[in-house]
Amino acid sequence: MTGAGPLALFLDMQAVERGASANTLDAYRRDLSDLSEFLSGQGTSLAAAETGALRAYLADLDGRGLKSTTIARRLSALRQLYRFLYAEGHRGEDPAAILEGPKRGRPLPKVLTVEDVSRLIETAHARAGAAARPTERLRRLRTVCLVEMLYATGLRISELAALPASAARTRADAIIVTGKGGKERLVPLGAAAKAAMAAYLDARREAGLDASKWLFPSSGATGHLTRQHAALDLKDLALATGIDPACLSPHVLRHAFASHLLAHGADLRIVQTLLGHADISTTQIYTHVLDERLAGLVRDLHPLSDG
Repeated sequence: MTGAGPLALFLDMQAVERGASANTLDAYRRDLSDLSEFLSGQGTSLAAAETGALRAYLADLDGRGLKSTTIARRLSALRQLYRFLYAEGHRGEDPAAILEGPKRGRPLPKVLTVEDVSRLIETAHARAGAAARPTERLRRLRTVCLVEMLYATGLRISELAALPASAARTRADAIIVTGKGGKERLVPLGAAAKAAMAAYLDARREAGLDASKWLFPSSGATGHLTRQHAALDLKDLALATGIDPACLSPHVLRHAFASHLLAHGADLRIVQTLLGHADISTTQIYTHVLDERLAGLVRDLHPLSDG
């Protein structure tokens, strides 16, 4: 193999042909760099590795005590790498084609109840109303905006953090969001989410931060709020609400959005569109909610049901 190395070629393909995000590329780079380091210690390389060396790597991961989900993710990355190298003619065979990963069931997402989310939102509003200092009030209103928007829209935290400030100024009942792979979708906005954005934008203006193009400005490298800071804000809110912080994250609120919609009769395809899932199989992790709702319908409505 000449020119760029296999990892660089693979990452370039993911970025150019599949529109992979920076976060996805970083994850592939970390996982495959770990594989490369292991193979180097075995006297081989990404370009030359055979099936036996890849099996040894998977065994090494297991010996490190890594979770089966982590091992499965790394196996997926190396499978994609070698499938790409084979398809592009950089290798004469695919050494990962016959590898088997750890057996695992697909985990159900953590889901908050409607009552839990209501308590979170009420607590967020109460804390913002009780804030004495302008800087504290601004931070509390940001948390209100985060929780209201995440639950109202089901946005990924990366999508929400990167929203422009113009999203809060719109009078429309929906905003256009750029998701994975640069794909755009229309996301409806409820009255509560719009009010939360407007209140936060007013507080920003009072604090002299109105010049930023981002809805959630930050002094960091990206110029906007990071996923890590958003997660910390929510865990702080969970503590104040009396909810285990381990049970709350931006992704958990996204799951709550989807699960609560399905539980109240939404179509799975509609939820797929709202979440920005390219494949319906990704959304089907929520079918346990549909199963419960269908069982309830039979129990409550079937004429021969015992009730």
